[in-house]
Amino acid sequence: MFYAFIRGLASLALRLFYLLRVNAPAAEPEGPVIFVGNHPNGLIDPALVFVITRRQVTFLAKEPLFRMPVIGWILKGLHALPVYRKQDNPGQMTKNEGTLEAARTALVQGRAITIFPEGKSHSEPMLAELKTGAARIALGAAREGAPVRIIPVGFTYAEKHIFRSSVLIEVGPAIEVTPFLPPPGAEEAEKEAARQLTDRIADGLKAVTVNLAQWEDLPLIQTAEQLYAFRLGEKVDRERLKRWAKGLQLFRSEQPERFEQVRASLMSFRHRLELVHADPKDLTLVYKPGQVATFVVKNLLALCLGLPLFLLGVVLFGLPYQVPRLAARKAELDTQATVKFLGALLMSLLWWPGLTVAAWMWGSWVWGMVALVGVPPLALFTLYFMERWAGLKWDIGVFFTLGSRARLKALLLQDGERLAAEVEKLADEYRPRVEQSTSQ
Repeated sequence: MFYAFIRGLASLALRLFYLLRVNAPAAEPEGPVIFVGNHPNGLIDPALVFVITRRQVTFLAKEPLFRMPVIGWILKGLHALPVYRKQDNPGQMTKNEGTLEAARTALVQGRAITIFPEGKSHSEPMLAELKTGAARIALGAAREGAPVRIIPVGFTYAEKHIFRSSVLIEVGPAIEVTPFLPPPGAEEAEKEAARQLTDRIADGLKAVTVNLAQWEDLPLIQTAEQLYAFRLGEKVDRERLKRWAKGLQLFRSEQPERFEQVRASLMSFRHRLELVHADPKDLTLVYKPGQVATFVVKNLLALCLGLPLFLLGVVLFGLPYQVPRLAARKAELDTQATVKFLGALLMSLLWWPGLTVAAWMWGSWVWGMVALVGVPPLALFTLYFMERWAGLKWDIGVFFTLGSRARLKALLLQDGERLAAEVEKLADEYRPRVEQSTSQ
């Protein structure tokens, strides 16, 4: 019951905090399974596992979390297993054998567990070197006859610490563990099997994550994807970013001079678009008087009808919205989202009943019931209104910068089409090798 409650609450809260997109097989993995993931975002990463599976999952988490208020209580309630790390307390690392044995037992019983084999949450642009713990647990359970499979899960955040930013969760093909089992009794063979399986896990995670040599490459591949989508007449596909990242590494190492020329052109074009608050797809927009009039009337009506409710929402929820943001200011980048998410969740759980009690005491039981029923939909409407008008602000900005400046728009469109053709040519050139490395 406790697990189902926490899973439902976390899943709902995450879908409100982020714009989630899940790319996973339709069928749930059955039998003994280890979910392994990259770890860029503190406690948010394990919470996102709730979104991809309805199975009850046993989490492995660093031991200091079990001593934290609230978080420790939740982890114990979920029957999570503590991992004792050298950097936390070298003297307690001997306790890990009990944790590993409990994890192996869970798999032998046909259950699912979750491990983040990087061993730490971090904000580096590339997957960190993996620890062998996940492989050793899997091999130990497989040796006892459990048909263990390892499922790589990639978390790609647009802006992980920003409320309502997008997250792509990609679930990769299962890795069968049994073929990696060494002959019994050979200690060196055991170590080699764990190393080989860890390498295979790393390959699986690289296939579902964006790995960059440096963060400066991110706007470069984003611009390449925008132009490529513009060239094909498609929407931007965040799943393609990892292929752009692999192609970029090949391009930079094999043709450094050409790479620098293309990089300079793309970043110059990106800078010019940012100055007019636009992106490549905006360059093909045609503003017809009738469409503009319809757009204006529709949005003015929405503004007039929705603004009073929105202002009420701002008054009621302004404080709980600001508290998590202020609390996260001094946190590290890879824990800011955790602080914001937990702060927002805690404030919501306190604020809703608080408003209900206040309405009941200062008004009547009728107002109390109105608050009890009306606060959640009003909060959701306030959130929707903010998102809608943020998008409208962008559309209005594009209209006034490009819609009335035909020469600027024509020059940017001409330059964009030239660069899009160059990007498509590069994509065709490197696609075979990128797809081959992805499928291996």
